[in-house]
Amino acid sequence: MAMSVKHMYIIIVTLGVLSFIFGVIAENKKPANGTAILGKGVVICKYRSDHTVALGLLSVIFLAASAVAGFSSLFYPYKGKSIPPAVLLRSTSFVVFLNVALGTTGLAAVLLLWPIISEQLHITRNIHHKLQTECPTANTGLLRGGAFLSLDSALFWLVCLMLSNNAQDDYFEDTAADLKGGDAVNYEEDVVIKSA
Repeated sequence: MAMSVKHMYIIIVTLGVLSFIFGVIAENKKPANGTAILGKGVVICKYRSDHTVALGLLSVIFLAASAVAGFSSLFYPYKGKSIPPAVLLRSTSFVVFLNVALGTTGLAAVLLLWPIISEQLHITRNIHHKLQTECPTANTGLLRGGAFLSLDSALFWLVCLMLSNNAQDDYFEDTAADLKGGDAVNYEEDVVIKSA
């Protein structure tokens, strides 16, 4: 079964929503701070077991999958017909939305990866020689912000797909009209020419 535009809509939306859900759950499961255990000249931070890093990585994976599906859907040959990419890139609105989709995808990836990496570093590097350490965790709110941006990027990929689909339809209609010799124009019935 060949892929259709409708199938690509469903795939992109599903992956974007899953990325959003995993990002929000990761933010909600993140502990506020760890428990400080005083040792001999050191503080050992003990963190409760949570799945913030795993859920955050799932969010990043689904964001990447949504972006790959979104980008590849723009140039996919639906119904066995493909158009040159230069035709798509002639449209200003397509180029603008493509850049916005790429930008929001990149920003979402940064906002998701930053707290995931810092949380993992807090968990693995839990011995501190500074006795006033409060056992911090990753910044609060970044995962949720990244989750919302991943949903936004999926929606922008959908807009790009709609613009791409319209451009493909127009291209094939124009090509078919050129092959037939174009539409015949009847100048005698044209109101603008009659009034002149």
